[in-house]
Amino acid sequence: MSIFYPVQLFADWLTYSVFKIKEETLTAHVLNFFIFDTIKIFILLVVIIFVVSIVRSLLPPEKIRKILSRKRKYFGNILASLLGIFTPFCTCSAIPLFIGFLQAGVPLGVTFSFLVASPMINEVALVMLFGLFGWKIALIYLFSGLAIAIFSGVIIGHLRVENLVAEFIYKNKSEGQIELPKMNARQRALYAKNYTADILKKVWIYIIIGVGLGALIHGYVPAGFLAHYIGKDDWYAVPLAVLAGIPLYSNTAGAIPLVSVLTEKGVGMGTALAFMMSVTALSLPEFMILQKVMKTKLIIIFASIVGTGIILTGFLFNLILS
Repeated sequence: MSIFYPVQLFADWLTYSVFKIKEETLTAHVLNFFIFDTIKIFILLVVIIFVVSIVRSLLPPEKIRKILSRKRKYFGNILASLLGIFTPFCTCSAIPLFIGFLQAGVPLGVTFSFLVASPMINEVALVMLFGLFGWKIALIYLFSGLAIAIFSGVIIGHLRVENLVAEFIYKNKSEGQIELPKMNARQRALYAKNYTADILKKVWIYIIIGVGLGALIHGYVPAGFLAHYIGKDDWYAVPLAVLAGIPLYSNTAGAIPLVSVLTEKGVGMGTALAFMMSVTALSLPEFMILQKVMKTKLIIIFASIVGTGIILTGFLFNLILS
């Protein structure tokens, strides 16, 4: 019996007893799907974000910059990507940290590893993937996202493109000592509570909209309609999914419910994961903000490397999970 069986009973009670919708209708199917998935995701978010935020309280931005400033070949890329999991910023809010890292002396390639990992891999993504697909898919997403972040940073580091970064960033470079505030257990618990509430305030609307759209597609879009255009056997499915995700700027809370429905309609899991990675790691708003801190050539290099990594990952997991 699933740990979410009581949630399913509650969804059934609301759908069939309170709203009195006939069980065999599409409307009942859509509403039941929406109620169950929404409650399940919120429960997972509250529990896991609280725990993860305790870890995050040990890794404030100042400490992260200090750690990453230690120059070690490839170690920095790996560490920056791992730290990105515990500092779950969207692409736009991660950019100020990107600037701060460079000014603190963190190598450019290492900084790019963080810029890729932070929005793409976070507790919201992992919680929702676990809730909708199970741990196998959540772990696949975790390790593939880490691989993309690490190798993207390594490649950019080897290209020696520091000259494509805005001059004002390196002019304001500082490597001074950083004072870090300390918290006791009570303060960390309070921080975790407030941080969890803050995250929920930011993502609840995306969850509602995402699950709502997913429920509508789940119930009313004919089976095979979406798979006809981006089916798992079409060679162009993964690149098309990545391109489609770039203008659809969202966070994982809004993208994952749609991914769930896409796979139910016959779209390959690799294609669906590639779509979600594109939405979270490559976005037009991110590129527009990046233009203020780097030249267009570097943005194109960054987008090309990350995009290629996402496409190859999509192909690989379509093959593995087929």
